[in-house]
Amino acid sequence: MTLDRDNDDFGPDAGEPGSDDAFAPGAERQAGGDGDAELQTVDGQLADLERRLADAQDRYLRLAAEYENYRKRSMRERAESHSRGQAELVKQLLDPLDDLSRFAHVDPATVDAGTVVQGAEMVEKKLLKAFSGAGLEAIDPMNQTFDPTLHEAVATEPALSREDDHVVSRVYQVGYLFNGQLLRPARVVVKQWNG
Repeated sequence: MTLDRDNDDFGPDAGEPGSDDAFAPGAERQAGGDGDAELQTVDGQLADLERRLADAQDRYLRLAAEYENYRKRSMRERAESHSRGQAELVKQLLDPLDDLSRFAHVDPATVDAGTVVQGAEMVEKKLLKAFSGAGLEAIDPMNQTFDPTLHEAVATEPALSREDDHVVSRVYQVGYLFNGQLLRPARVVVKQWNG
């Protein structure tokens, strides 16, 4: 059987699905037109996502660079602050050092012991004042209740009354706090009631 294009089969009903008109150039454009629009929408969304990703990556890189700069600046400022603090403490220690130097080089034949002792006391006071200004605090717990967080008991001795139980009777070595942090506990003798 031969197909005849002039046949009535391709007449008025030719627009039906399955007809040859479905392959006509106009029909292709119509079907492809919807696909092109969808493709353009997907391309637009993809381009938008790529732009947003590039923006996010740029923001991330900028934040990472800013953080790195902040970290380096903080480390540098901390080191400079530490150095300035040390320089200030050393500056405060220069006067006591000068006084100590004067007493270290006196002629023992011309200076009496009382003068040397007074000089040593003066140097000690100046040193304690300098250290105190830097945050050092002495722990001298004589006749105070024993505190194991600040004191170290090196010996005990009997207490004469119940009220003297756990009271410091002697200080072998003064302790020190630096800005509230224990550097060294006071080494003490503690009274103990055995009644």
